[in-house]
Amino acid sequence: MKIFQVINVRWFNATSWYALYLSKLLQDAGHEVLVITVPGSETEEKAYEMGLNVETIELNSAHPHKLLKACSEVFFLIKKHKPQVVNCHRGEAFFWWGILRKIGMGYKLVRTRGDQRLPKSDFFNRYLHSKVADAVVVTNKRMADHFLKKMKLAENRLWLIHGGVDKEIFSFNPEGRNKVRKKFGFADDDIVIGMLGRFDRVKGQKELIEALAKTRTNVRDKSIKLFLIGFPTATSEHEVESWLTENGLQEITAISGKCEDVTACISAMDIGVIGSLWSETIARAALEIMVCERPLISTSVGVMPDLLPPQALVPPQDVNQLSLKLTEAIKHQDFREKLIEEHKRTMSQLSGEDFLKRTMTLYQSILN
Repeated sequence: MKIFQVINVRWFNATSWYALYLSKLLQDAGHEVLVITVPGSETEEKAYEMGLNVETIELNSAHPHKLLKACSEVFFLIKKHKPQVVNCHRGEAFFWWGILRKIGMGYKLVRTRGDQRLPKSDFFNRYLHSKVADAVVVTNKRMADHFLKKMKLAENRLWLIHGGVDKEIFSFNPEGRNKVRKKFGFADDDIVIGMLGRFDRVKGQKELIEALAKTRTNVRDKSIKLFLIGFPTATSEHEVESWLTENGLQEITAISGKCEDVTACISAMDIGVIGSLWSETIARAALEIMVCERPLISTSVGVMPDLLPPQALVPPQDVNQLSLKLTEAIKHQDFREKLIEEHKRTMSQLSGEDFLKRTMTLYQSILN
């Protein structure tokens, strides 16, 4: 099958990861895949690293000259490669690919929405998704409900496809666990609370730090440690360190920086936390923690209620509830073990193979 994956995402975020991982799965399965992204972007760099075929077009510009040039380049690529399916992962390019679809360029059009923003339910948007796109993919039930109830999209055009995880790369690694714990000064009997994610206000590092400070005061257990697996982006390391100092956690916390072996760092955790204030529509970090069989607790944002049982969830930005949930996880090993069993059941259907299979079922259905 000939497939275009249109990923006009400048940063390597969850949307970009979802699209690139899917592209890699499709290519490895023998399909002819072309990744189309914006020049000079992290997505372009990562696509080349993954061995994908890449073309760059300035798809996000509103400048008339650049827009005309981009349309010309898109038209040329369609004529050259004759794709059967075009899958757009961002809205800016979706409109233009939709126009070409309607004038008979011969491909089927899929719109994948992996972002948190709910589309406006106006006539134009409803027409674009229901009459121009052949299918809409969403990555969480909240977005699915919006399309069904607000956008009035027919059920047979809507596909809920969660991402997947490469289980050959991500699985609990006892040797990696010991190596990482030794490197960052964690003892064998320490209880290490871990958060995996870039330093950004949305990820909730501040709330986790405040919650863990409350938990330490209540539990009074010196074995509790904090492991922040991440690096500065929108939030500086200095700001994170100031939160640690304000809450008296600087002596029990390790910050990984850019981690070469993410699986080993995840394996070093005893309890994982997703503390996001919003977003998590794809939740790559959550999937990786769960498949490594680390008990995970989370805020109830985005896709997280799809992935975790209710007893593992707390409201976003609620420091008191997060502290209570941390206390429960630290004090009760049976709670942690139950979470791991729940994770196993969930992740049994979220491998890379499952991700590929569901997507291919969609592509075949619209072609047929």
